[in-house]
Amino acid sequence: MTDTAVLDRPAAAVRHARAAKSAIIDIGSNSIRLVVYGGPARIPATMFNEKIMAGLGRSLDATGAIPKASIDAALRALARFKLLSDEMRIERLRIVGTAAVRDATNGAELVARAAELGLTVELLSGQEEAEAAALGVLSAIPDADGLVGDLGGGSLELTRIAGGRVLDRASFPLGVLRIAGLDGRKGALDSAVSEHFARAPWLKQARGLPLYLVGGSWRALARIDMALSGYPLPIVHQYVMAPGSAARLARTVAQSSREQLRLVPSLSGSRIAMLGEASAMLSVLVRELQSKSLTVSAYGLREGLLFGDLPDGIRAEDPLIAACREEADVQGRFPEHGELLDRWIAPLFPKNTDARLRLAACLLGDTGWRANPEFRAERAFETGAHGNWVGIDARGRVLLGQALFTAFGGGAGSLGALATLAGENDVRRAVRWGLAIRLGQRLSGGVAGPLRRSSLKVEGRALCLSLPGQDRGLFGEAVEKRFRQLADAMGLEARLV
Repeated sequence: MTDTAVLDRPAAAVRHARAAKSAIIDIGSNSIRLVVYGGPARIPATMFNEKIMAGLGRSLDATGAIPKASIDAALRALARFKLLSDEMRIERLRIVGTAAVRDATNGAELVARAAELGLTVELLSGQEEAEAAALGVLSAIPDADGLVGDLGGGSLELTRIAGGRVLDRASFPLGVLRIAGLDGRKGALDSAVSEHFARAPWLKQARGLPLYLVGGSWRALARIDMALSGYPLPIVHQYVMAPGSAARLARTVAQSSREQLRLVPSLSGSRIAMLGEASAMLSVLVRELQSKSLTVSAYGLREGLLFGDLPDGIRAEDPLIAACREEADVQGRFPEHGELLDRWIAPLFPKNTDARLRLAACLLGDTGWRANPEFRAERAFETGAHGNWVGIDARGRVLLGQALFTAFGGGAGSLGALATLAGENDVRRAVRWGLAIRLGQRLSGGVAGPLRRSSLKVEGRALCLSLPGQDRGLFGEAVEKRFRQLADAMGLEARLV
């Protein structure tokens, strides 16, 4: 999402549309999950999330059928999810089944028994599953350009994306549950992958591209890589690994006990059993595709199904800005103040470098006022750096956190280990954003009029604040102090016009 696209659109056109409360029940080969969504249509928030590990596909290759115990577990979960959906008054409930249900000889039995519970299961084809996963990545990383790899229990989907569009897609019976039997046979997985990929000739043109990783097993591997590398930001979405990480992870998983793996922060215990297969598949995939980089996406099939139903106008919105607007609407004191504040400070940053991050900081610049005054700066930093945002990488999180920390009185602050994720000049610019936001908030009291009637700009070696005569009384001691702090940070003289 480009800075220009964000800045050129009028505020009225980008006020977010709110979605009806919706939910998706995803009947996968390994797990069954209910996720309930609400909030803005462009980037709905997760209101409830629960899964059970049913293992529907664990014996699919051996018997061709879903085990009876797994069907019983699935039906118990579906009955609970149906009751919860009714109690939550879900306006739109969608139930989808993927590889195990569509491929099993008794998949129709599970669908029929779900219907007896009042649930209509929609069986996704491999192509539809691949497209939904890719749309999920595009919903959270709009500029993604490469291959999406969605590894589930029963299948592996690969999809070529570029320019915000899905170009090619394929589904292969290479999920972690299905490749388990290949583990002990040297070269068997490589041969199986090569054989299946030969049926998708478009993959030859996709070699050397970035690979976007979707699925719980690969997110679990990313958690291990974060621990191995001492990565300072505990957020897996848009975590980037070098191609060589795949082989290192395969060795680490093979040499680690279950007890050792349980010590990895935020690693789901239910995923540990399949990490060997997941790491082996990732290693083979990177070799086969000669992947340029590995980027983890926390968004996949479910989010893609929601995104695919949106009108083009809403899909085109920047997900980070949409989420920040929602946060401002819920937590802020004055509607649309953030966008006005961004326009007010924009003349100080004419190159528009990271302009969308600056707009995000302005939108969030009025959301921390309820916090304890002693901890507002720290709370603001947490909101920016660790918030549930997408469309923002690690560097962007650091800059957003720093800007908000400064805006709420924390000064330049100390990023600690996070400083390694952004350049010094970037951080210095974020500090200036924060000081400018802090000045605008104090001058205006958070309301629109004073910002509309005043202006802030650089003239020669001076930072100039222009106030009309009737507003000169607003230039009190606290405003003057913040004005001089901003001027000093920019190496300029403070001048009231």
